[in-house]
Amino acid sequence: MPSLAPLPTPLPIRPATAAELPALQEIERAAGEAFRALGMDAVADDEPPTTAELERFRRAGRAWVATDGDDAPVAYVLSEPTEHTERTEHIEQITVHPSAARRRVGRALIEHLAERARAEGRTALTLTTFADVPWNAPYYARIGFRPLTDAELTPALREIRAHEAELGLDRWPRLCMHRALAAGVTPRTAP
Repeated sequence: MPSLAPLPTPLPIRPATAAELPALQEIERAAGEAFRALGMDAVADDEPPTTAELERFRRAGRAWVATDGDDAPVAYVLSEPTEHTERTEHIEQITVHPSAARRRVGRALIEHLAERARAEGRTALTLTTFADVPWNAPYYARIGFRPLTDAELTPALREIRAHEAELGLDRWPRLCMHRALAAGVTPRTAP
């Protein structure tokens, strides 16, 4: 797995390959360990997406990896388009290996996804996340996402939240977030 060696600049981002899907599962397991310090052992113990689930995203062209200097994945993002009240791209999962954390890898993946979504005519990115986990909602707010009120939730987001509740994720406060995608614009963020 990746080390603390410097990451290449610019960070290589490319589609995930079928052979890398088990590595994405390992990234998920490693990243999940951070939740233990917050008393969220159930999240840490949760199994990563199956290779079949990951393959569905990969085949659809919706699985991207950020790689280290040896072209090994250090992070990944999965997304799906939604078509309800606006043409959005929903971030289903974004995970960074702890060895690459706090090095702007997640942000690079989100910016890559935003560029692709804009090119496809999408108007926004959405995601669901834990409200009080420092590397979740507070982080996303710093990079241009805003919380949505219940009244702003689209049918697709309501369905996603209902599924998350079935999985027991509502034991901790969760919310949906939204980031508008203006053509060619990257949001300003706090340092």
